[in-house]
Amino acid sequence: MSFVFDSTKPIALGADHAGIDYKNSIKTWLEEKGYAVKDFGTYTTDSVDYPDFAHPTASSVEKKEASFGILFCGSANGVAMTANKHAGIRAGLCWQTEVAELTRLHNDANVICIPARFVALDLAKEMIEKFMSTPFEGGRHQNRVNKITC
Repeated sequence: MSFVFDSTKPIALGADHAGIDYKNSIKTWLEEKGYAVKDFGTYTTDSVDYPDFAHPTASSVEKKEASFGILFCGSANGVAMTANKHAGIRAGLCWQTEVAELTRLHNDANVICIPARFVALDLAKEMIEKFMSTPFEGGRHQNRVNKITC
């Protein structure tokens, strides 16, 4: 089943201590645009374990309580690996707008993972906008996506 952005559901956000500033900025930015947001933390800059925030964010998307998810950590690798442990999640690590677009277009991703230590905040916003506005292309990509789940 293809992910389609549903503006009637909140957007799930999660981050560790390295991504909290981006998470908070993106949360405000999305709310100013009129989107509902569900913030799964962290809520301080104290060192934390990224799975503690990636799992509930991914679960919210997997259960269809949230339209899609946005995860932040230093490299975004940890949150991507964690989110992808969920059967209903296709989390993509994005560092350029074109990568965010292709993650949706070819992989039907439903969680975007952003490396807060390696991309500018404005670029993160561009990637999120592209992620939200790009539909899954389907076609030859659908067969590939169908083979992802173990």
